[in-house]
Amino acid sequence: MTEWYYSDAQRQQQGPVGSEELASLHGRGQLAPDSLVWREGLSAWVPWRDIMHEVVSGATAAPASAAAADTAQASDLNDPFAAPAATDPFAIPGSSPAAAPSAGDDAYRPYAIAEASPYAPPQASVSSADAGHVAGGHVVHAGLWKRLAASVIDSFVTTILSYAILIPVMLIGFGSMGAMGGGGGDNPFAAGAGMAVVLLMYPIMFAVPSIYFGWMQSSSMQASLGKMAVGIKVVRGDGTRVTFWRAFLRSLFYVVFGAVTCGLGVLISGLMAALTERKQALHDMVCDTLVVDKHAFTEHPEWQNEELGVVTIVILVLFGLLIVGMIAAYAILGAMMLGGMGN
Repeated sequence: MTEWYYSDAQRQQQGPVGSEELASLHGRGQLAPDSLVWREGLSAWVPWRDIMHEVVSGATAAPASAAAADTAQASDLNDPFAAPAATDPFAIPGSSPAAAPSAGDDAYRPYAIAEASPYAPPQASVSSADAGHVAGGHVVHAGLWKRLAASVIDSFVTTILSYAILIPVMLIGFGSMGAMGGGGGDNPFAAGAGMAVVLLMYPIMFAVPSIYFGWMQSSSMQASLGKMAVGIKVVRGDGTRVTFWRAFLRSLFYVVFGAVTCGLGVLISGLMAALTERKQALHDMVCDTLVVDKHAFTEHPEWQNEELGVVTIVILVLFGLLIVGMIAAYAILGAMMLGGMGN
């Protein structure tokens, strides 16, 4: 028996159902001509009108102009609950027109003109990590400004986390140096302890952000706190969830590359995120990741936001004011120092 899948008026995937049940849904008016359906053997979801002849006895494939005619007819109707016209080419031959359902009828679902299909043919779930992942459909990639706004928030988070570890380590280290008799050159043990504390700072500053991003981006949210705030997430190139180690190495590469290049790597990544086709920075290309809207690769790709959004704009404005304030403060301080030297 052929198994069918179909989308309801809320764009939710339903099925599998048999051909008889699909024909029954059509007869009750619960399967609109523009509803998307799929069965084994189809390469993509198709409108019900294009394939209904396989299920409904006596129906023929709709001509290409049928969709336009239905759309024009629907736009002329003032009553959204009116019964289908008697000349409806998609009605079951020999059946009488269905009675108009009432607004309170729970079984009633308004017909909707289908947009580009957000669905892909159903596939067996490979792992729990891919639960909720829907391949195909339109994808909104996060550009430079959304990523910058998310980075501003995450930089505050990772800085707080890093110093929450660094300060106790430094206190313990310097306390040990004092117990050894100070950090003078006459005490090699104290000098060695001081050097160890300094060297330990760098692994902590690299590891803390990498662990934070690895944990958050491999979670069910697929996003750090900053990315969650602006409505974006990190996925694999095929839209599936990243693993902890992939997200960890992605962040580590970004931090190390930025440190080695004295900050130039951050600028390079920003330019790549702005100019590449899928908005990929260098660390995205190395680790096969994408930064996309939080609704991409889900059952509701139509909820994706092409605009920056209020949160992104507010964060960028505040960040811009902070930069301007810092520049002004340095300018005033420099002017004061020059004035003091002149006197």
